[in-house]
Amino acid sequence: MAKRSKVKVMLLGGLHEIGKNLTVIEYEDHMIIIDCGLAFPDDDMLGVDLVIPDITYLEKNAEKIHGVLITHGHEDHIGAIPYLLRSINVPIYGTPLTLGILKRKLEEASLLKKADLRPVIAGDVINLGVFKAEFIHVNHSIADACSIAINTPAGVIFHTGDFKLDVSPIDGKMMDLTRIGEIGNAGVTLMLGESTNAERQGFTPSEKNVGKSLESVFSNNKDKRIVIATFSSNVHRVQQILDASVRHGRKVAIIGRSMINVVGAASELDYINVPEGTIIDIKDIKRYNHENLTLITTGSQGEPMSALYRMAFSEHDKVKLGAKDLVVLSSSPIPGNEKLVGKIVNALVKSGIKVVNDSIADVHVSGHACSEELKLMLALVKPKFFMPIHGEVKHLYAHKEIAEFMGVPSKNIFIGENGMVLELDKKSAKWNGSVQAGRVLIDGSGVGDVGNIVLRDRKLLSQDGLIVVVATVDMQEGLLISGPEVVSRGFVYVRESEALMEEIRKKAQKTISDTLYDGVRDWTELKNAVRDELSKLLYNKTKRKPMILPVIMDL
Repeated sequence: MAKRSKVKVMLLGGLHEIGKNLTVIEYEDHMIIIDCGLAFPDDDMLGVDLVIPDITYLEKNAEKIHGVLITHGHEDHIGAIPYLLRSINVPIYGTPLTLGILKRKLEEASLLKKADLRPVIAGDVINLGVFKAEFIHVNHSIADACSIAINTPAGVIFHTGDFKLDVSPIDGKMMDLTRIGEIGNAGVTLMLGESTNAERQGFTPSEKNVGKSLESVFSNNKDKRIVIATFSSNVHRVQQILDASVRHGRKVAIIGRSMINVVGAASELDYINVPEGTIIDIKDIKRYNHENLTLITTGSQGEPMSALYRMAFSEHDKVKLGAKDLVVLSSSPIPGNEKLVGKIVNALVKSGIKVVNDSIADVHVSGHACSEELKLMLALVKPKFFMPIHGEVKHLYAHKEIAEFMGVPSKNIFIGENGMVLELDKKSAKWNGSVQAGRVLIDGSGVGDVGNIVLRDRKLLSQDGLIVVVATVDMQEGLLISGPEVVSRGFVYVRESEALMEEIRKKAQKTISDTLYDGVRDWTELKNAVRDELSKLLYNKTKRKPMILPVIMDL
């Protein structure tokens, strides 16, 4: 009797990190992808714009892939799709708002005509080879979010996506607890559960709480122009800002490309209700008094070059902020962005502008489930096996403890790393090997051409600067013909360090001459000799290690 194949589950992103979420489910010659997102660079990734998952494994198995299923339209779930579509063109399934946001991204990347976008709504079941996937409505900080239940040869795999339990959602559509309970009662082999807020106790507050706080902000600041920075994708938040503005007789200007794109997509699909004449073009704001305006902007995470950043540092060409403005940060910093946000707040306060954030008023609530909601999900799904996903190590282990509390045996809980393969059938699950996974760095239009060596060089340049040594030699005769000239960038101020620069020049001259006299005719050996001797000299003199770049030319 032939040995039965097992279903493989692996994450190529989203474990031990926030962002670049990408889940793969595979069985023999059939494969599906759930989400394909990006992450933002760490502080040590100098010059890097974005980080996406390494999709080498998907490229090698492109003929197996039946489709990409998207849980919702946040960047950490859809942001890498344009890069995926450059090499793999498969159907992409998502709810209308999710695809509406994605369409604009693909249009910017000139990929919209190529893309095979297939809209679904909550409750739809789609066939993907041996798999069947059902989309189930959940609440999140963006409309149209879903969990996905996948029927596989190993039973049902339930992917929660990002969710929270909001019993009074803005759009009136509560999470479909009934359907999730039905799926759980029928039997779930594996649950993949988001872990972002696993360390937080209790329940995540309702989005409606923000509406009450915004109302008091508007009521108490009738003489000010109100500038509100929030996540562009939080259409329910934008709706509440629009509603408050209308109640207080204010016109609204939308600022920032991603905000304009999302609000445009949400308006076209009727996810946002905008009374006619409410939204005005940013160039028309000079026609209105400050107290009659609301500005909704990007930049809530302190991103350099975002609209709010440029306003805070008086670099925005259309908006100049002053004492007649109130800035509301209707968000909380993503881990790692605290310094960027603090920089903007300091710049605003220094300019005499009052700032309101969630430490002062309830102007933000999370879109992610806290511990009690995670318990509820586990109670409804009742999985045999459980894998916490979407979080740093501390979040995954906090979720593991919650699952144990809810009765999932410790041996049935799997905390993995990106690329690790979990093999399962209806009765068992175990780790078995790994596939290529990692991060690909995006710098401008370059994809993956910045790696660890380039980052190391950038870090070195940023810390201790650069010394360039230029000389001309006659390699055949073994003679130094001209130079060396020494150029310093970011190391010392040359005019105040002439003695040191002359010492560097003489050391380089002696090293080149001596090395050639010793019969060395290999370029690499000659350059390494210059680099080694100057490194020793500079460290002894300055205790610094600049990058040393010998440029030696043959006559």
